[in-house]
Amino acid sequence: MEYNDVVDAVVSALRKAHTELPGDVVTAIKKACESEDNEIARRNLEAILKNIDAAKKLGVPMCQDTGIPVFFVSLGKELCLDFDLKGAIAEGVRRATVEIPLRPNAVHPITRENSGDNTGMHIPQINIDLVDGDELRIVVMPKGAGSENVSALKMMLPTEVDRIKDFVVETVKKAGGKPCPPVFVGVGVGGTFDGAAKLAKKALLRNVLEMNDFELEILEAVNELGIGAMGLGGRNTALAVLVEMAHCHTASLPVAVNIQCWANRRAEVVLR
Repeated sequence: MEYNDVVDAVVSALRKAHTELPGDVVTAIKKACESEDNEIARRNLEAILKNIDAAKKLGVPMCQDTGIPVFFVSLGKELCLDFDLKGAIAEGVRRATVEIPLRPNAVHPITRENSGDNTGMHIPQINIDLVDGDELRIVVMPKGAGSENVSALKMMLPTEVDRIKDFVVETVKKAGGKPCPPVFVGVGVGGTFDGAAKLAKKALLRNVLEMNDFELEILEAVNELGIGAMGLGGRNTALAVLVEMAHCHTASLPVAVNIQCWANRRAEVVLR
């Protein structure tokens, strides 16, 4: 495995993520469309499905906000790399920005100067986990600002376990139509202040059709809000609620809610 192999793989993953939604995400949107009895909401869902189909056929990004590139990398312990892995991923982002193309979104937080290539200080965001084996697995999640801006984190008290669901519902309610619903809701429970946020984002990588009873309970409560597709009403405010947990300090209960729009974009590549 060489530097350029990783660069090419990142470009390929970004292209797929921006032009083709995962099958489970498309299935969830189709099911919502079929079950929707609000005519305006159903038409919006139909328009979303047409948009998804057009993006795949034309090979163009499905949304103008091509997001900030977030990577989750699994690095096999038996794999020996003699090059800068993070540098290769960043180079892939720069190439993809030109070749796909992607809107340059990365700006300096104070001066707001745009880097022009979706890279910069600590961007792309790269999370690396060491795993068994000799494979390099790269998962990319382009994260748009419309959904990221309405996400939230709260340091709850250990006695507030029964308030977790309420906090998730309150966060979605406050977001309203801003994140282009129906949304996917990633929830991180436990860990630390920053750890909970990472868990919430990582939760969005899961199969959205596979939820446990706790997640389904929260999903039902969220959909009772009636915000609906594009905030215009309907039964489908969220299509999935996905929760990841971690042990935490005895005196704290961090809870993070990461909202994702209907375009729950993700793609992965595996190099050996």
